Amino acid sequence: MPVGTQGTVKTVGSEDLEALGFELVLSNTYHLSLRPGSDLIERQGGLHEFMSWRGAILTDSGGYQAMSLAKMNKISDQGVEFRSHLDGHKVMLTPERSIEIQGELGVDISMMLDVCPPYPCSREEAAEAMRKTHIWAPRNLAARREDQAVFGIVQGGVHEDLRRESAEFISEQDFAGVAIGGVSVGEPTEMQYPVVALTAPLLPRNKARYLMGVGHPKDILHAVACGVDMFDCVLPTRMARHNCMYTLGGRINISGQKWAEHKGPVDEESVFSALERYSAAYLRHLFKAGESLGPRLASLHNLAFYARLMQEIRQAITEGTWDQLLQRYESA
Repeated sequence: MPVGTQGTVKTVGSEDLEALGFELVLSNTYHLSLRPGSDLIERQGGLHEFMSWRGAILTDSGGYQAMSLAKMNKISDQGVEFRSHLDGHKVMLTPERSIEIQGELGVDISMMLDVCPPYPCSREEAAEAMRKTHIWAPRNLAARREDQAVFGIVQGGVHEDLRRESAEFISEQDFAGVAIGGVSVGEPTEMQYPVVALTAPLLPRNKARYLMGVGHPKDILHAVACGVDMFDCVLPTRMARHNCMYTLGGRINISGQKWAEHKGPVDEESVFSALERYSAAYLRHLFKAGESLGPRLASLHNLAFYARLMQEIRQAITEGTWDQLLQRYESA
């Protein structure tokens, strides 16, 4: 899922995402509820109509913002009391209100409101975040509309016993799918991989498994091998805005001197239609000159790279060519 936090994937339009083959994007409950407001979006016909998007939409619940905006909120058993990052007014986000907002947005998949512990945190903090997540789970489900699909979220930090407990509890609830939360929050990769490898196989086999916020190509490949189906990450567009483009040989800095007179593409094996007419030298010039076309073209390149990665993953699973796929993305 490309990340369109505020109803837009930065620098690209819905028509671009459709042309690249994406069928699902992510937006954010907290941000859209503050601006322009879920009630306004509902009056506009829902988020699909509002952003003119023909595919499906998943919305994060605001749980991540409870962690990332920790200095501006207070978490209790009732919910999360925020100070709006826009104007400082108080906002109370409960499980019921989060699901209600997502219902007003009219999205296809609503995420439960959970508590995402930061990294690093103590075992006690991870256990308390899990406890609140568990007591909120039934409240999220009770608040859904008749046709509203809600995904549960497994927490537990880096602690095996907590992850097992949370996976068992969340899997027993009537969620349409189950996500692994609380990873990619600052922990090193060597701590992330064991959590994913442990948790993913514990989740129901007949429901979608979603790893939240993970998007490095190798991390995706590792998680798919563990049984994960869905991913979101800001990396393709965020890195693009910071001069970085993904290639099969790894990320490259397009503003580097080595591209100053490079007439060809940055990667012969990753020439996508949106950029095939532009040289690496021209892209470098756009970034050096501060032209907005540079981040847009780099974003289209990176999104195309990820779209191809996911298509090749599906193909490798179907055709039994997983080992060859791993070799292809060995340096990415």
